[in-house]
Amino acid sequence: MNVDGTTGSSQQDPSSSNNIASNGSAAGMNNLFMQLLVAQIQNQDPLNPTDGTEYVSQLAQLTQVQSMETMSQLMANNSVLMDNLQTLTTGNLVGQHVMVQTDSINSDGETSIEGRLTLEHPASKVTVIVKDSSGTEHKIELANQEAGQVDFTIDPKEMGLPEGKYTLSVVTDTGEEAVPVEIGGTVSNVRIPLDGSPTQLNIVGIGEVAYNKITQFGDSAQTRS
Repeated sequence: MNVDGTTGSSQQDPSSSNNIASNGSAAGMNNLFMQLLVAQIQNQDPLNPTDGTEYVSQLAQLTQVQSMETMSQLMANNSVLMDNLQTLTTGNLVGQHVMVQTDSINSDGETSIEGRLTLEHPASKVTVIVKDSSGTEHKIELANQEAGQVDFTIDPKEMGLPEGKYTLSVVTDTGEEAVPVEIGGTVSNVRIPLDGSPTQLNIVGIGEVAYNKITQFGDSAQTRS
């Protein structure tokens, strides 16, 4: 927008305009824009007036900017609302049973841990490998499995697993790689990191996992059977 300063009586005080714009608010920017538009109209050359369509275009641009700012503010408010709802939801999970996708467990050496894997193809031999920190492997053999979900149980007493942390992996006779594994457990507490990272759930038999790793709320079919 160009303002011709030929008429001094109608010019805006620069310091006043700066003060209006300095607050950075939509109202302040709107007031400044209107003042500049009025000044442009008042100070235009009477012998060569500005085309009226230019004013309409400028007003349209202002409206577009205001709409974008309003939308941005609404999105920010929705983000805060969603964060608050997630916090309330995760707080209610304490004491609840969930399934999470993970490749590790924390065994107490006594309590059985339920698990589930998902096969893309049928397999005549499926092996769940439970490996301790020293690299020793303990195997759970699952034969003749159809494609889809396959339940299994890690029994520390039966497998001779002492207390400690173990990693999980799956091997099939079809060569299927990166088979997803889910483990079930009860949420003991919820931690909300101060750095804004995902909410952490402390789950019995698993340890801390991010909230977005949850794949199921409530008991699995294996637990109900």
